Amino acid sequence: MTQTPSSARAQFTVPAKHPMVEVLGSGDALLRVIEQAFPEADIHVRGNEISATGEPAEVALVQRLFDEMMLVLRTGAPMTEDAVERSIAMLKATQNGEGDGTETPAEVLTQNILSSRGRTIRPKTLNQKRYVDAIDKHTIVFGIGPAGTGKTYLAMAKAVQALQSKQVNRIILTRPAVEAGERLGFLPGTLYEKIDPYLRPLYDALHDMLDPDSIPRLMAAGTIEVAPLAYMRGRAQPTFTNVLTPDGWRPIGDLQVGDLVMGSDGEPTPVLGVYPQGEKDVYRVTAQDGAWTLACGEHLWTVRTRDDARRDKPWRVLETQDMIGNLRAAHYRRYELPMLTAPVEFPERAVPMDPYALGLLLGDGCLTGSTTPSFATEDGELAEALEAALPGVAVRHRTGPDYVLNRVKSPGDVVTIENPVTGMLRQLDLVGTRSHSKFVPDDYLYNTSEVRLAVLQGLLDSDGGPVTQKDRTCRVQYSTASILLRDDVIALVQSLGGVAYTRRRLAKDREQGTALAAHRYDSHVVDIRLPEGIEPFRLARKAEKYRAAGGGGRPMRFIDSIEPAGREETVCIQVAAEDSLYITQDYLLTHNTLNDAFIILDEAQNTSPEQMKMFLTRLGFESKIVITGDVTQVDLPNGTKSGLRQVQEILEGVDDVHFSRLSSQDVVRHKLVGRIVDAYEKYDTEHGTENGTHKGRPRGK
Repeated sequence: MTQTPSSARAQFTVPAKHPMVEVLGSGDALLRVIEQAFPEADIHVRGNEISATGEPAEVALVQRLFDEMMLVLRTGAPMTEDAVERSIAMLKATQNGEGDGTETPAEVLTQNILSSRGRTIRPKTLNQKRYVDAIDKHTIVFGIGPAGTGKTYLAMAKAVQALQSKQVNRIILTRPAVEAGERLGFLPGTLYEKIDPYLRPLYDALHDMLDPDSIPRLMAAGTIEVAPLAYMRGRAQPTFTNVLTPDGWRPIGDLQVGDLVMGSDGEPTPVLGVYPQGEKDVYRVTAQDGAWTLACGEHLWTVRTRDDARRDKPWRVLETQDMIGNLRAAHYRRYELPMLTAPVEFPERAVPMDPYALGLLLGDGCLTGSTTPSFATEDGELAEALEAALPGVAVRHRTGPDYVLNRVKSPGDVVTIENPVTGMLRQLDLVGTRSHSKFVPDDYLYNTSEVRLAVLQGLLDSDGGPVTQKDRTCRVQYSTASILLRDDVIALVQSLGGVAYTRRRLAKDREQGTALAAHRYDSHVVDIRLPEGIEPFRLARKAEKYRAAGGGGRPMRFIDSIEPAGREETVCIQVAAEDSLYITQDYLLTHNTLNDAFIILDEAQNTSPEQMKMFLTRLGFESKIVITGDVTQVDLPNGTKSGLRQVQEILEGVDDVHFSRLSSQDVVRHKLVGRIVDAYEKYDTEHGTENGTHKGRPRGK
């Protein structure tokens, strides 16, 4: 071809290390693609030399194309007809001023996301690369575009990459089961058999990216969870279940967004979301120390096994139903529950009596009010401590173990002045209580950890003691005739991060001591283990024995049983705590949000606005969410707005939320799919329709 003044010529040499078949394709297939794309350029190949002559703009693009192809080939990635076509499309788009021109075809085609079984997953178009980059840079990413654009597949690849690189601990895949009415009950089989066909596309993608043999194991461990969106929101407890707040226990059904509940670190954490769940089957989850609470089958529990602990593996998150029938490993309980990492810190409350003195009097004091308050002890050290803690009171020894608590009189006092101890006990409603009816007032139970520990120390110094066993750490034993005081001691121990076991000794079976009267009431024995750093005794002889035995060891809780408990109205809450844990009944720790997870919501065009809000507000710490969907293929019932359509109006421009929009140019299936998408889009534009129905008009009308 003769070069004219208005034409240009470019020539370049293919390095000898690259066979020409890599550049031109088998049977010159790649060369034919290039020639068809640039009809105004005359391309010749001679040896390893390639030249192009013709219209300057096209020659420049041909030159640029071969440069990009060589960059791709140098990385070891192959050039295919599809890759060449997409490279040409990117270069022409840049030439036409579309996009910012910062990404080159070579950068797009050589960005490896994941390699599995000899196959590498990469973005194939510029928009796909931007989508993948957005997932790296943002916490929440929406991938919106027609079918076949790789929205879900690329998100899945990023999820597996994040799991393998330990950026997250688990992958959660979910879809709204619209076609199944969000119930799935009409389908045969177990839950997993019911959801398996509907979620098959997600499974198929997983099998492309992971060793198929490892997938069942990862799912059994909770590392990968696949569930319909309806089950994602189903983590709930009955509305009457107690949750600990800075003011004490409150029913979970009474909580509102903004209320404070207590977290695993003992500090208040705000409630971020409250989601009524309707009536559900619930289960009674009981620990081996007798602590229990109710939760639905999908409720989440943080647990670990003995093997997890021995190998220093992270805690895992399982649903209630995942553990049923699997609670034992040989003769051991399988699942350990987390304990408080620090004592609960309630706001400070003013109290009339020193808390240690109160504990001593609840243990060995006479509080009837009909006589001067008295105290019985064989340890003079306790009598001295009691006197030091009660200003204006003299603790005087009478005989044997008996002491009387007299008011210290001042000149001019009259006989009718009330004993200070009696006055304080009256404020606390303790006057008149006896051994079987004593209790710890709420102002002490829900006070600072220092106050609660002081009360417990007084109780244990008077009616408790260390119990040592050979080659074992020391436990603490406490006994009382009062059921109320038993429960209050257990609550004090649990609020400080310990565990307490209780058993009853019947009055008729108890050995008679020095008292002449027979035992009238059963004795409640509480065995206690407190965490390191919590000293249970002030009395020197008990404290020394406790320390000499190595302290209390590590308090542990294991799930002992999970049993059906009927159907109840339930609610789900989300809290802001970093580990998502909150304190429920008996100081058990549970949670229902999604931390350290890569979460993919597929087919999001079929979510309602309420479902979309629920899903987004379940985001936990160190997690990432990718939401994919095609707003032209909504399958919601008549009159229901798509949550994916609405969320674009609400969250567009919100920091750390990104919307990636793909088009027919990004379809990576058969070429005909892209043309079909364009044809439907043109039809909808010309006829004022969306997805085959008139915009704004319910289907079938």
